[in-house]
Amino acid sequence: MGRAFEVRKVSMAKTAGQKSKLYSKYGKQLYVAAKNGGADPSANLVLRGLIEKAKREQVPGHVIEKAIEKASGLGGEDFVALRYEGYGPGSCAVIVDCLTGNNNRTITDVRNCFTKTNSKMGAPGSVIHSFDHLAIFSFRNIEGDAVLEALLSADVDVSDMESEEGLVTVFTPPAQSNKTKTALLETFPAISLEVEEIAFIPAARVEISPEDRPLFDKFIGMLNDCDDVQDVYHNANLI
Repeated sequence: MGRAFEVRKVSMAKTAGQKSKLYSKYGKQLYVAAKNGGADPSANLVLRGLIEKAKREQVPGHVIEKAIEKASGLGGEDFVALRYEGYGPGSCAVIVDCLTGNNNRTITDVRNCFTKTNSKMGAPGSVIHSFDHLAIFSFRNIEGDAVLEALLSADVDVSDMESEEGLVTVFTPPAQSNKTKTALLETFPAISLEVEEIAFIPAARVEISPEDRPLFDKFIGMLNDCDDVQDVYHNANLI
């Protein structure tokens, strides 16, 4: 399916802001995971996975600890996950995932990004069919056949698997993310995951013309500047 290319070029499809934005993003996600499933990573697989991912992206330990400590206290914030869909410059499909404590603020901020770049917000479900929602794991130094055998033996539903230039990439349904990771770690204890995430991967890409590129960059930049925006996925081809 050519998905290994998508993972290597993840910055083309999934954009992240600067360090402060990254820390804020993980702070919210860690807080929600600890609030919903408990602050003990050994008993909360979602939290443990987020902590590992945050560390791989060089989020400081104090940011991680502060978010978990905050979730352990009484009261606290209630964050809601929101998803918006639409069409950006050049008619590319866009998915915007948010985590917010103020729905009105978030919809206003996101709509503003669309409006000011001649883009169009769509109804729920308007573009999501153009993407595959998958759990993605990438690693090196393990034979693809051995990986596939281990996952099938663990009753993992493998959607796709690719091996290119020593990089093995496994795609599974999001619901089987934990089962997949457990099977990999138990079978290959020395494995080092280069990619571990659940993401929307475009089934096909849309060419962005040189004329539309500046407006597209502005659009993505505005979305990344929104405090409540967690992830932005698009199917624009920026090569």
